[in-house]
Amino acid sequence: MPRGTSIWKSDREEWAGVRARKTVLTSRAAAASGRSGALAPADPVRLEIFRNLFVSVCEEMGIALMRTGHSPNIKERRDYSCAVFDSSGLTIAQGDHMPVHLGSMPASVASALKAFAAGETGGMRAGDIVLLNDPFHGGTHLPDITLVSPLFAASRSAGSTHRPLFFLANRAHHSDVGGMAPGSMPLATEIYQEGLVLPPLRLVRNGRLDRDIFGIILSNCRTPEEREGDLRAQIAALQTGERRLKEMIERYGTREVVSYARHLQAYSRRVVTSVLRAIPDGTYRFEDRLDDDGAGCRAIPLRVALTIRRGRAVVDLRHSADQVSGGVNAVASITASAVYYVFRCLVSSLMPRDGSSAGVPWNAGSFEPIRILLRPGSILAARSPAAVAGGNVETSQRIVDLLLGALSKAIPSGVPAASQGTMNNLSFGGVDRVGKSFAYYETIGGGMGGRPAGAGLSGVHTHMTNSLNTPIEALEAAFPIRVERYGLRRRSGGAGKHKGGEGIVREIRFLAAARASILSERRVYAPWGRQGGRAGALGANFIIRADSARRRRLPGKVNLALAEGDRLLIETPGGGGWGRPVTARTSSRVRSVGSRRGGE
Repeated sequence: MPRGTSIWKSDREEWAGVRARKTVLTSRAAAASGRSGALAPADPVRLEIFRNLFVSVCEEMGIALMRTGHSPNIKERRDYSCAVFDSSGLTIAQGDHMPVHLGSMPASVASALKAFAAGETGGMRAGDIVLLNDPFHGGTHLPDITLVSPLFAASRSAGSTHRPLFFLANRAHHSDVGGMAPGSMPLATEIYQEGLVLPPLRLVRNGRLDRDIFGIILSNCRTPEEREGDLRAQIAALQTGERRLKEMIERYGTREVVSYARHLQAYSRRVVTSVLRAIPDGTYRFEDRLDDDGAGCRAIPLRVALTIRRGRAVVDLRHSADQVSGGVNAVASITASAVYYVFRCLVSSLMPRDGSSAGVPWNAGSFEPIRILLRPGSILAARSPAAVAGGNVETSQRIVDLLLGALSKAIPSGVPAASQGTMNNLSFGGVDRVGKSFAYYETIGGGMGGRPAGAGLSGVHTHMTNSLNTPIEALEAAFPIRVERYGLRRRSGGAGKHKGGEGIVREIRFLAAARASILSERRVYAPWGRQGGRAGALGANFIIRADSARRRRLPGKVNLALAEGDRLLIETPGGGGWGRPVTARTSSRVRSVGSRRGGE
């Protein structure tokens, strides 16, 4: 888990270290803080230079992955993330990619390091790349495949087992990794139905691809050519990052590069601590609900008690529901990712409006003042073999709403209303008219919540997803479908002084038989407003069969078979409104008061 994260089983804790009877997963912050050698004072100009250098490594890895990826999900939607880690596996920098990936990727690096610890399996060597997707060993959900590679000092040749200087990692969402339904995002009741489970494996050894492992992966998915192309793109992205890090070391020297990586982590810790000190001390509670799990469990409660005290935060989520049969369970790394995302937004909103927040690196130091308390076996810390496909994409969104709701009690004028609160996941696949298998996955944008400073944006991806939409031309060229409608869903944003953003209407006609899965939320419990603002409109899913003009409402979570000519219609939620709506009567009263004042 990332630095500063603790997951506890006991109800008894103390602020002096937040002690518990039994630690389920402990922080690596203490070990990291004990690294030998005091840091010399950092030069602020050089600190900014190195911040940009490390971030540029991540961004260039992302560009390489996007340009060499084969699937629309990577090259068009950009559903991937890249990051750089220090020799202990703690985050130094990350690209501006997918929030749901970036906060959870440290767990993948930690799992890779544990699986290939020196002395047990020979350790990670120069030229090695470790692959994994197992949610219970550092992953999130099965379509997200993570690759991790070490970077050694320039004097080390391939095969060296000395301690690496850095680690590079990227994660990409693959549009099919097997399982019971195309797209590997089905309504499942155990993880084995969701796809191929990959524990940490050495995909590349001493610079050579392990074709046995590669063959197993490609033999267990519906679109092997696409999977091969995307995996090779991930390998190429790591190689790009390795070249750029080596160039940094050649220019500035190993000692200075490593030193400023630690300075950046220390600086981030100070900034987050300072922002937390600006929030009134206290405990703030909030409760929200998931619509259902797709397997019969409805109105699933999520609860948080957020305690702020002296520049530190404890996020207690232990009183949320037990894990459920359906696939909305979240593993601990996903829960941590959503929590860290909220605090990242908080730093941006509470920093001075002079652009300085853009220069705050988000890394392991940022996590240190934040502790997360979870109950193993709950829906937010699920145990194997729970189904988890929707936890990554749907439950993560609700955790964000949960934390924002709690923070709105601490800083009422500083927190927006709820955004659409779902990713509206659609996956489908089949065999086209020439006998070629196809599989596709997308998320659909919706309304952003109204904000203290203005209205919410319309038709955008919000919070834990930062992907783009696939252009209609690219979508229709790649798959046997036709997009009949794609536009804003008018009057779906919640009313308020600052209106919630509008949702989206997306209608797709299938030109070949297919099987599809929908995982969506906010079909029962609407995105809430703040400060008197109204809730956003609920989302809705429909099917229109080829032999009927009547549309039939579908559940929020469903697997279904589609015939040629059938249409799927998805209407995504609007964002909640912020502030009491200005009615005609209110507006008239304001004008009247203004007129009287003008005559005084």
